[in-house]
Amino acid sequence: MPAYPNPGNVYAGAGPNMLAEPVRADKALVYVPNTNSDDVSVIDPNTYRVVGTFPGGPEPQHVIPSYNLRTLYVASDEVPDGGLVPVDPRTGKPGAFRKLEDVYNLYFTPDGRQAIVVAEAYQRLDFYDLASWQRVRSVRFPECKGVNHMDYSADGKIMMFSCEFANRMLVLDTASLRKLREFTLPAATDGMPQDTRLTPDGQHFLVADMHANGVYVFDAQATRQTGFVPTGKGAHGIYFSRDGKLAYVTNRDAGSITVLDLATLKPATTWKIPGGGSPDMGSLSADGTTLWLSGRYHNEVYALRTSDGKLLARIPVGKGPHGLTIWPQPGRYSLGHTANIR
Repeated sequence: MPAYPNPGNVYAGAGPNMLAEPVRADKALVYVPNTNSDDVSVIDPNTYRVVGTFPGGPEPQHVIPSYNLRTLYVASDEVPDGGLVPVDPRTGKPGAFRKLEDVYNLYFTPDGRQAIVVAEAYQRLDFYDLASWQRVRSVRFPECKGVNHMDYSADGKIMMFSCEFANRMLVLDTASLRKLREFTLPAATDGMPQDTRLTPDGQHFLVADMHANGVYVFDAQATRQTGFVPTGKGAHGIYFSRDGKLAYVTNRDAGSITVLDLATLKPATTWKIPGGGSPDMGSLSADGTTLWLSGRYHNEVYALRTSDGKLLARIPVGKGPHGLTIWPQPGRYSLGHTANIR
């Protein structure tokens, strides 16, 4: 994993408009995978209009920037016919579908040599050589039903995964994939852990839980749970402001976004989607002024101004929009998902 430009902020290389040289010529577009209509809506972020649609494979779930930021991958996970659709970010055009087993989500090893396919239906992590897309190893965790979202510690030595349908979290050694720890979340919530992110200071893992209606807090090495922050019904996605001071937590069932002050890990404010909505997953514009989110149950996309939460646009798209990505984004390399760029 490359050294950090600022040891106090693991995302310092992804600050406002800090676009890597190869990324600067990429086309400004928002890619929206529509899980229920098996396509991808393409939005012009300047006009807030859909400018194209292309096939996303069976049940497209997320659009993921590659480790080197030169390809976007649409991950589709319908069993047994899932796979990846590569997209050229310079043109916004898709390439040929590559069949892979159950690509619910996609991450990358810290050294950038392998892709990690999160095979949710099989409780597996499948590792692929990025040069050949041949599977080189596979590890199954039967106790982790619905293996889902993950992130790395600041040094990249451990990885923390959510088990969406098992009410627990797994902590693995990145090199050996040996299970170091597991946490069973409070049974009273019948938890459903979702997005898992390391805070910019590298001191906490945050885990959004849809049934607990808030965010669990773990320490820097995921050795213990240290807190819980109520946010709203259906807490789902976690995104960080470009200056590393705030976290935006989407509350899908409440139709709101909670803004956390990362210095205190307490809510600073909550933004409601006017008229209701179902904010799910997304990412921030390169300058950090706009938060783009899919409206999972409303077949629309939201663009919100990060200075005050004002809804700038709601854009009709396909059916069941999920893990959207706006491109280009700042950063040096991608660890996967829609916006985990350091």
